[in-house]
Amino acid sequence: MAPRRPAELYRAPFPLYTVRVHPRRPLAITAGGGGAAKTGIRNGVHFLQLEQIGGRLSASLLHSHDTETRATMTMALADDIIAAGQDATCHILRFSLQAPEARGGAAGRSGGGEKGPRKRKGPSPAAQGDTQSQTREVAVETLHSVRTDFSPDALQKAVRFNADCSLLVTGGADGFLRLWEFPSMKKALEFKAHDGEIEDIALGPDNKVVTAGRDFQCCVWQRDQLVTGLRWNENLPGIPDRAYRYQACRFGAVEDNAGALRLYTVQVPHKRERRPPPCYLTKWDGKSFLPLLTRPCGNEVVSCLSVSDSGTFLGLGTVTGSVAIHIAFSLQAPSPSGCCCCSALDSSWPRSCCCSSPSPASSRLASPPLLRPPCQD
Repeated sequence: MAPRRPAELYRAPFPLYTVRVHPRRPLAITAGGGGAAKTGIRNGVHFLQLEQIGGRLSASLLHSHDTETRATMTMALADDIIAAGQDATCHILRFSLQAPEARGGAAGRSGGGEKGPRKRKGPSPAAQGDTQSQTREVAVETLHSVRTDFSPDALQKAVRFNADCSLLVTGGADGFLRLWEFPSMKKALEFKAHDGEIEDIALGPDNKVVTAGRDFQCCVWQRDQLVTGLRWNENLPGIPDRAYRYQACRFGAVEDNAGALRLYTVQVPHKRERRPPPCYLTKWDGKSFLPLLTRPCGNEVVSCLSVSDSGTFLGLGTVTGSVAIHIAFSLQAPSPSGCCCCSALDSSWPRSCCCSSPSPASSRLASPPLLRPPCQD
């Protein structure tokens, strides 16, 4: 019997590419769009208020921020600051929550400027497939816009804040890693990290940065100095070096060991085959960067990785729209939950996850847990 899908919480009018949960507020931020193509699909950032009503999670669409011709593909959140990757640029947005009457005057009543959704009445979104009435408005302002990629097909593919949010790190299609002082967005460092696209970035202890690239490399950097290159298959001699590439990397806490970290990476087949080989999940020591354990994690191509705050669970989202949950200690016990892209996991795994679901016509957000993700995530 197939697992029961969680109730639909939210449906966006555009493909969703990223979602974040606010560290202090019951607020989810989703973003995506149709890009610059004249398809009629808009681009935007949606702000959703999350609350428990009658024992069920409910979402209210507070505000839709129009991003014009730019779809937000990557996003990092630092309190009330959003770093949004849009094409070749990173847009730094600041938002604030306001009561509707705080917008002031006739302009607020007439809906001048950016508008939130109009109020609706009727059944809950789980029954109707729509959001509830707005309760508060969100004001959004752009603080900075900097170009972060300079390749012919320029695209920012990864963005992260460091632990104290004093630095922003970006990576893109040109293979360069760029560090920006925050909030000034003054470029502090840039160097060629990979021959090809940077797929993912993880920020670790002692200001180390881990980068996963499409050049079959996963590298640990101390500023622009290479500390080590990871070799996930060194204990698996039957797997050639260029049969797999690194797709994702994340640091996670270690249960019952305060201050300790593990690094997790996902390896996916470099070539698509009629009978696809398995993807692999690897756990690494967070200091020595030696591989501790590698296990296959299914034949569906993994697109993203997330680690719960406690370090207990790993969430894997696939390109086909499924999610599997693994135990971080053993890398075992996958549990498909029927949604697409796991962005944030609770310390005790809930029945549903906070996920985004890219599709050409519409996207859904399944019921997410209320949690406090780390700043760099």
